[in-house]
Formats: sequence, structure tokens, C-alpha cells
Amino acid sequence: MNQAPVTNYPVTDSVKNALAVSLRGCEELIPQDEWVKKLARSEATGVSLRIKLGLDPTAPDIHIGHTVVLNKMRQLQDLGHTVIFLIGDFTTLIGDPSGRNTTRPPLTPEQIKANADTYYKQASLVLDPAKTEIRYNSEWSDPLGARGMIQLAAKYNVARMMERNDFHDRFKAGTPISVHEFLYPLMQGYDSVALKSDLELGGTDQKFNLLVGRHLQTEYGQEPQCILTMPLLEGIDGVEKMSKSKNNYIGISEDANTMYAKVLSISDVLMWKWYTLLSFRSEADIAALKAEVSAGRNPKDAKVALAKEITARFHSAALADVAEQDFINRSKGGVPDEIEERTLTGAPIGIGAVLKAVGLASSGGDATRLIDGGGVRVDSSVVSDKALKLDAGTYVVQVGKRKFVRLTLH
Repeated sequence: MNQAPVTNYPVTDSVKNALAVSLRGCEELIPQDEWVKKLARSEATGVSLRIKLGLDPTAPDIHIGHTVVLNKMRQLQDLGHTVIFLIGDFTTLIGDPSGRNTTRPPLTPEQIKANADTYYKQASLVLDPAKTEIRYNSEWSDPLGARGMIQLAAKYNVARMMERNDFHDRFKAGTPISVHEFLYPLMQGYDSVALKSDLELGGTDQKFNLLVGRHLQTEYGQEPQCILTMPLLEGIDGVEKMSKSKNNYIGISEDANTMYAKVLSISDVLMWKWYTLLSFRSEADIAALKAEVSAGRNPKDAKVALAKEITARFHSAALADVAEQDFINRSKGGVPDEIEERTLTGAPIGIGAVLKAVGLASSGGDATRLIDGGGVRVDSSVVSDKALKLDAGTYVVQVGKRKFVRLTLH
């Protein structure tokens, strides 16, 4: 459906509320005045806005850092707008160069399909599946063909492409830039044309690509989309962007106990940013909670509430309660109700060999370091003797606070 022209529709209280929802936690909303006009038109005409988020299936799972933009999509979805979850099965073949100083190796079609199969299922833990339009950009990118690609490329010039930071820096440093990398922002921008999007969301590292989409819509005679960028979420280390390669992530498919414990491990300072970006609690509730902590309430209470909310979202409230009790048991030196069970033969076996065999240590040297650091327990007793041998029997072997194995030796 073609939208009515953006004119001076009344900015009602509900429009102002929708703007406040849009701005919560966001980095930039460009241009804000156009977005207000779109919201006002939508309310006046009853035509919902089309809000687009594209994700390239570069890995089989998504982590909670990815859900920052998904949360924003859900907030806008709850206001009655149409959200489009776009799987970039075509653009993944090119490889997004955003924020990179080298060419990203493209994935094979088989890898892309395998990853895409899990993406929407996981995203549906945040979005309302019944109100979400799922699309694949191969729908319009494959039929474009060579002629269409040339015509598309004619609508953007090289000088503007080189304004992009990663291209500019790589060119200046003499680092190779492949011609196909220029196609990525063009194809992402063309997605906005194909979907006639009113708003596109992305991380701050996607700003250039989102602006290309706005430019191309104008070139194709469409009303340009607004863009909304969300901050990149720091991982549990509180330093680097959440990333599997940095091992500072929380996967949304991780078990409830691990997820809960990982949220509790973040710093008190980082907790408030996580609240803004990940919690569904109102800003007023968060502000009140923060005031209570400033007045002397234990910040751990707030962190526990956040851990339970996030764990319940991706599992259930019941499993979040179980995870909380499991964490309490472990903190007191107790053993969780459900732990991995393993069996080994050849008793007696040295403790170092045991740790390696059951996967609690990566090598004999790693086992020695863990023992020296006081991080190994057998039946709740700290192991200090690296020469300890375990006879036939059943033991609970523990490394750190969260790794347990119930071991039977024969």
C-alpha cells in the first residue's frame, strides 16, 4: 500500500509516547523530525509503518547482543507496526565488510542455509511470530541479474562509498579492497527499496549501510526511510563488544543455569546499560530501582532481577527460579541437582588425568594450573595434591563455581 504523503498530521500524546519508545536506549534516530511525521501519519490514517531489520546468518546461533535491536523491534511491534525480519541469505554470499580491515570470506550456500534455519526460531523468542513478516533478500536480489546490478551500481558514486570509514582506512593503509565489497552496502540498501521500509534498525556499525538504503529509496522515487541505530552491547567482560570470538557472550540457546550465572557475573556499572537495552521493564521502573541502589540497597538484588528476567525470556519463569537456586547452592559450595555424569575405567586414576578425561581441563598443564589455583574440588574438598589418585567409587568433581561432573570410577 502506498503511504499518504508526510504532511503536518497532529502530534498527539500517543505519537509522543511512540517517539519515547523509539528513543529508549538508541544511539541515533535520523532524521527524528521525519520519524515523528511518519508516526503521526500512521496514527491518523491507520496504516502501520514498515520496520526492517536485516541479519546475515554468518553463524548458527545468535547471542543476547543481537537481541538489542530485536528488543527495539518488539517494542515497535507492540505499538502496532509491521516488523520485517530479513534474513540476508544473498548478502551473506558477499560478506559484510563493516568494521573490518580485511576482506570477510563469504560463506557457502550450504553454510548459509544451515545457519538461517535457526535464526528465525531464535529471534521468535523476542519477536511476536504471529505479527512478524519474515523475508529473504534472495527473493529480489537473485532476479536482479547482471543488468539490474549495473543499473543499481549507477545510482551511487565511488567518492561517497570511500567516505565509509573502513574503506577509507583500508585504502589509506594500502590494504586490499575487493570490488565485490562495494556491492554489500548497495544490496543492503536495495533491500529497503524492495521492502518499502519506513524505518531500518541496526547497530552503530551499520550506519553507513542504512544511509545507503535511504539514498537508494530516493533514487527509486520512494519516500526515504528513517534509520535508528542501537549501541553495541559490551559482553560479560565489560570491555569488548559481545562476540563469540571474544568468548564474552551469552548465547540465547544456552541452558538456563549458565545464562543466569553469566548475567550475574557482569559489573554493577554495566548492569544499568544492560537494563536499558535488554530489559522490558519501563524506564520509570529502572530509574526507581537505580535510586534504591543509590540509597543503599544491595546492587546484587537488581542484578538478580535482571538475570531472572533474561533467563525467563529465553527459557521460562520456572527455570529461572531453578537457576537462581542452583546458583545459591553453588555459591555455598553445594552441588546442583542436575549435573553431567561420566564413567571411567582403570582406577586408581590421577586427578590430572581425570580432569582432562572428563573435559574439565584442556590438558595436563591446564589441570596443574587449576589445582595450584585452588579451583579443583572433589566431594566439596579442595584438592591441593597434584599426585592425588582416585580409587574406584563415585565422586563429584568440581572446577570453579559452575563446572561439575558426577564421576563413577571402575
